[in-house]
Amino acid sequence: MFRRRESVPFSFVAESDRFRSNVTPPPRERPSVSQLTARSLVGLTVIAGLVGAVVLGLPALSPAQGPTHTEQTEAAQGQ
Repeated sequence: MFRRRESVPFSFVAESDRFRSNVTPPPRERPSVSQLTARSLVGLTVIAGLVGAVVLGLPALSPAQGPTHTEQTEAAQGQ
């Protein structure tokens, strides 16, 4: 009725949660001045593009002004 569970054939899989390595990864290299400058210029270019898109797009998003004068047909003038 109840089957007995078989043990995991690969015991290292079951013990992988408890495993701690004694090897530390190498320290990360610090970016050079030119890399930092390039990253900041790319960021500023992206931000300037977004700001420019908003500035150029705001007039299109504002409500349209109605016509300043109305045109009347000849039938409306009673001729």
